[in-house]
Amino acid sequence: MRRARRFRNTPCRQNRKNRLVNQQKLPPSTKARWQWKLRICKWLTLMFPVSTFVVEDIKAKTWKGAKKWNVMFSPLEVGKKWFYCELEKLANLETRTGNDTYSGRQKLGLKKSKNKLSNKFEAHCVDSWVLANWFVGGHKKPDNIQLIEVIPLEFHRRQLHRLQHSAGHIRSRYGGTISAGFKRGSVVKHPKLGFCYVGGWQESPTKKDPSRKTISLHNLITGKRLTQNAIPKDCQFKTYGSWRISTATLVA
Repeated sequence: MRRARRFRNTPCRQNRKNRLVNQQKLPPSTKARWQWKLRICKWLTLMFPVSTFVVEDIKAKTWKGAKKWNVMFSPLEVGKKWFYCELEKLANLETRTGNDTYSGRQKLGLKKSKNKLSNKFEAHCVDSWVLANWFVGGHKKPDNIQLIEVIPLEFHRRQLHRLQHSAGHIRSRYGGTISAGFKRGSVVKHPKLGFCYVGGWQESPTKKDPSRKTISLHNLITGKRLTQNAIPKDCQFKTYGSWRISTATLVA
């Protein structure tokens, strides 16, 4: 959208002065990714009496002879510093290196899967268990490998219409977070479909009701769309939500 606006013959405001010169910079996209990790840590402190967080410290290589800006180049280095500061506000923080995690996994005879797209315990959780066992101690193998997969819902915010227009230079409606009075992602109870979450909406006019609107309902576990013609009056609001949870019991 920014690229398309550059070629339009419309007035635009002048460039704003850079107000972040010589200050700590954290790009919004980088902050959003680390905020998601911090949000999970806050959930854990509400459910369990967490006293210490053990984090595997990551390092991004930078050129030794470069200027100061090269240290701020990597989003990993910038994001983790902000994350560590926020995490220390919740509990104590212990950092370990990747070599420490690897040696601990080898001593216990645990294997790590290289398939990062897998939702198995060996793909993502084995290193976390090794770090926790390093601090707590007393375990030789995991006694519970049941996973709870938290999947954030994708919302197209502040996008009112399609980027490319259709025939007749008409841009169809697209984006937004409100669907016929419901906030998208909200959990509702439908008389036939049960508990679902709200997706998009569409106009479905009839002779009796020209302004009739219907909403889409999705499965809470799989995210599959169940219907597009749900009437808002038939749905009973339960709670707001911006993610869905999938549970699976996996065998090692």
